[in-house]
Amino acid sequence: MKSTRFVYPRKATWSVRYVPLLLGVFAVVAAVGVVTVVPSPLRAQARSLSPEKRAQIEKSASSFMATNSVPGISVAVVQDGELVWSGGFGMADLENFVPATPATLFRLGSVSKPITSTAILQLYERGKLDLDAEVQKYCPAFPKKEWPITTRELLGHLGGIRHYNPDGKGDIPEDSARHFATMEESLQVFANDPLIAKPGTQYHYSTYGYTILGCVLEGASSEKYVNFVKENVFDPAGMEETQADNFFSVIPHRTRWYHKDKAGVVQNAGVLDSSYKIPGGGLLSSADDMARFEIALLSNKLVKPSTRDLLWTSQKTTDSAETGYALGWAVTRKYFDLFTVAHSGGQQGTSAFIMLIPERRAGTVVLANMDNVDAGLLGRQVLKIVLDLTGKPE
Repeated sequence: MKSTRFVYPRKATWSVRYVPLLLGVFAVVAAVGVVTVVPSPLRAQARSLSPEKRAQIEKSASSFMATNSVPGISVAVVQDGELVWSGGFGMADLENFVPATPATLFRLGSVSKPITSTAILQLYERGKLDLDAEVQKYCPAFPKKEWPITTRELLGHLGGIRHYNPDGKGDIPEDSARHFATMEESLQVFANDPLIAKPGTQYHYSTYGYTILGCVLEGASSEKYVNFVKENVFDPAGMEETQADNFFSVIPHRTRWYHKDKAGVVQNAGVLDSSYKIPGGGLLSSADDMARFEIALLSNKLVKPSTRDLLWTSQKTTDSAETGYALGWAVTRKYFDLFTVAHSGGQQGTSAFIMLIPERRAGTVVLANMDNVDAGLLGRQVLKIVLDLTGKPE
């Protein structure tokens, strides 16, 4: 039986002049205590945030929404390795006035990459994958290039694989609902293109590189990517709702997607079938589920501490220059003078951000149903509030 496909009117828009009114409604809802905070099994074991800190987070979230005309967001906070607070603000669906909750499913965009890298490192840890072997050992569907490419290089964006072309030529067109059934089919988008640099010599961010990693994972595990990740990442972490963003399926609790044009009009975002890039930008999740992912990493449920250290160690080019990107994570001491690991994501109708401060066993998740907004700024503001940190979060 085919999945039901809903076709939304492309011309249905919200003028920016209505946004303050909508946000005023959201603020009133928050003021009377209807900001959604859904209890989870983890919450019973967790200490909660003080009312003062919750109020500060809610104020920051409301300001973020008003400044960026964001219809809906979900936020979660991890402290001392536990989920201590999560909340939904605004609307998951403006047309039907459905509120956002911590269980609302948002597109992760490139926040899918840390999940894929974790799964790859599990295979490495189990002796099923050599990070420094040529990728064709596990993914023969990807053609050999002028120089060998390794899994480690792809994880750190050092593989010389291109990203999206600025003019869009050779990429999947925007507003495309073309569905890709297999990882091998997804490779065809870029597999015959030349490398843009000798592997290892230059950092070039590439979502397509993570499509190759999806093929590598399937070859090393003898399982489909979505099945392996569910069994080995989602299930152990308790991420019950996280899944591939199937454009044609009816998925409960999935938010609608929004975009603000140059005139300030908030409208439905364009069509996106992300099946061609699931490992690097095609997963759906909630704030609560992504907090569980952070907790599982901190508590060694997914990989050993030594493997996690490898995940979070900045890669270097062949001339020993650190890139600031580890294996699926951006790493820095730029914020609060503390070591942080993070990833952001953005695509049609979404802006996503996760960050961990490992030495504090703390983290945050921010998911928004509007593209082209800085979810990371709010995420860092939340951590500053929760941990009483000094310094600017910018």
